[in-house]
Amino acid sequence: MHPILASRRRLLLYLLAWTPILALLCLLTWASGAAASWIDTAAVLAPACGIYAFACLSPWYIARVQPLRLSNLTGLITTYTGASLAGGLLLVGSARLAAAVIDKPAPQWPLLFGMGALLYLLSVGSHYTTLALAASHHAERRAAEARTLAREAELHVLRMQLNPHFLFNSLHSISALATADGARAREMCIRLADFLRSSMGLGDRESIPLRDELALVRCYLDVEQVQFGERLRVESEIDPDCDGCAVPALLLQPLVENAVKHGIAGLVEGGSIRLAARRVAAGVSITLENAFDPETSAQGSMGLGLAHVRRRLQVRYGAEAVFDAGPHAGVYRVVLRFPCESI
Repeated sequence: MHPILASRRRLLLYLLAWTPILALLCLLTWASGAAASWIDTAAVLAPACGIYAFACLSPWYIARVQPLRLSNLTGLITTYTGASLAGGLLLVGSARLAAAVIDKPAPQWPLLFGMGALLYLLSVGSHYTTLALAASHHAERRAAEARTLAREAELHVLRMQLNPHFLFNSLHSISALATADGARAREMCIRLADFLRSSMGLGDRESIPLRDELALVRCYLDVEQVQFGERLRVESEIDPDCDGCAVPALLLQPLVENAVKHGIAGLVEGGSIRLAARRVAAGVSITLENAFDPETSAQGSMGLGLAHVRRRLQVRYGAEAVFDAGPHAGVYRVVLRFPCESI
């Protein structure tokens, strides 16, 4: 069924669109010197235009099965030329029938025939244009869906690559503790299990509120606190307006892990990790700072965790995301900025 016929509202709008066409036909007929008055001309042409409006929907059925191609161009020209001539005859016949029914003078047939053929060809062009636009929009939607699926797949791969990396580091720490302090090693295993339980519950989600992400960070730091004790000091400054902002799940954990492994672990007396989050315009800014040994270059080489976080932000937010990492005023600073989306 033609899309216009499938909706009463579309059909009404389509018939209303023929009002200026009817006015034009009446004007041309009256200007050609017809003896009938304007009202009589309109009374004859109105039903004829109503019939012909439905006839001009027929190109849609042909255009759907015969798209414009060089291979079938000749056949289409022949088909639509014949159809336009038949359409002209239909308009003339409809007008003469209406004139006979209401007993009014019939308009001159050459003018109606030419206008009927022209209107049919214009209908053919409009149908092909409409179908081409619909195909273009459909292709754009499919391309957008493909980009979305590719982005989600890449985010999933990035997240899956981080999990083994984190577990390897945690198990290595437990192994080192086991020979020196069995009780602390057991406590670290328990806290690690709690962290994994929490991360598994949230890690499968594409986005989580920032407050949940920060809770995971604190849980991870509890694991590391067992190993480092007083050498690891944590400071936080969180703007409550940021709590509801959506963030990719497990976005901050690799950054904190990096700060501990490549910053605090390299200092004999340990150091502080400072985490701050605040609203900036329509986005959120997160800053992570940690003490580090400036004589080592491990952290400055953009490790796996930092590289993955940067890529996740790029894939998720594109040019709207900002990621900056490097030494600054005696600390190693990582700054993230991205839009604050509700969840």
